[in-house]
Amino acid sequence: MMDFIDQIKQDMYSAMKSGDKIRTNILRTLLSSLKEKQIEKKDSLNEEEYFGVIKRFVKQLKEAADAYQKAGRLELAEKETLELNILKKYLPEIFSEEQTLNLVKEVIAQTSANNLSDMGKVMSAVMQQSNGKVDGGIANRLVKELLQ
Repeated sequence: MMDFIDQIKQDMYSAMKSGDKIRTNILRTLLSSLKEKQIEKKDSLNEEEYFGVIKRFVKQLKEAADAYQKAGRLELAEKETLELNILKKYLPEIFSEEQTLNLVKEVIAQTSANNLSDMGKVMSAVMQQSNGKVDGGIANRLVKELLQ
């Protein structure tokens, strides 16, 4: 995990040197969150935990951007979106909708799911098999569509 953290630190230092305050601040906050999680765990973070911290952060920024957008605060929504795009660089590539659909179909066949009561079982298997590379919202929608 130190490779990831070292990369973030390096990126933060280069952002500081170039005077990019937004990038510097968001990376500093990310490093702080990762350090906090590491202290809480009393051990170094594994890959899943590392990506979990970033995903939570991205989700918060996305929700904030949506809220600002609805409130008509476009400059703040734009700032949140910019920060969100900076953080996405540190996440593994997310499956496309087509890749997600193929995985969902495969899992439904494996689990012999045939109605919405099996949704939890299917979603759990999808998330596990994708190693967090699937957008949960998209997977959820596809599972609902296929099990109805």
